[in-house]
Amino acid sequence: MKFKIQVLLLASCILAAPPLLRAGTPAQKDYLTALESDKIRDAETVNDRIKLFLTFAGDRLKKFQYELEHPSTNRHGDMLNSLLNAYVGCVDDAADLIQLGIEKQDNIRQGIDLMTGRTKEFLVVLEKLSTDGAERELYKDTLDDAIEGTRDAMNDAEKAKKKVAPPPVRRKN
Repeated sequence: MKFKIQVLLLASCILAAPPLLRAGTPAQKDYLTALESDKIRDAETVNDRIKLFLTFAGDRLKKFQYELEHPSTNRHGDMLNSLLNAYVGCVDDAADLIQLGIEKQDNIRQGIDLMTGRTKEFLVVLEKLSTDGAERELYKDTLDDAIEGTRDAMNDAEKAKKKVAPPPVRRKN
């Protein structure tokens, strides 16, 4: 009887251990690959991280367009929606980094300029997909969220331009 209790206790500890072990590891964004997460982690400045997130967002948008032109045979709608969600996640994270850079008073002018330029490009593509994209009914809600998220990020970047101090001016003697 005592042996059965010990075995039962040991088995319950073994089954309970994996979630506890995973709790100690840092969480990875589910829309980033391990390599992309490493690149973000290894980036030295906030500007570099913003640039990476916007690059990853552009990649997701290109993959979305490719998937529209060359539909997969299985789970096509899920693939389209997950790519748009990943795009929005990257743009949102870049916008969050801009806010963090402002709070820390980092020099993020380059990241802000990149955000305003790239979001305008992204918005043109998204609005074109909204009006004449193929199979719109599969991803319409997610596309509307992506357009809204891109507009919010663009507006936040425009506001951030005003908050960030202008570059120092060198005076001639």
